[in-house]
Amino acid sequence: MTVEVKIGVQNAARELSVETEETPEALLSLLETAIADSKVFSLTDPKGHTVAVPADKVAYLYFTSEAGRPKVGFAAGLNA
Repeated sequence: MTVEVKIGVQNAARELSVETEETPEALLSLLETAIADSKVFSLTDPKGHTVAVPADKVAYLYFTSEAGRPKVGFAAGLNA
């Protein structure tokens, strides 16, 4: 199952959005470790794109499940 993670960053007007195969629990554990070690919190999506944020600048993580969402756009009807 794919999870969309929205990352709020302190002093940034927009949030970052990343799709991942990780569970919310695993992501929270990664963030806690990164904060404790004063490191960068990073996520890589299934396509290989990576987003990195200084862990101490993460304001929030918001999780939404991609399961059950309908496909939209030009490619939506190609698999039918």
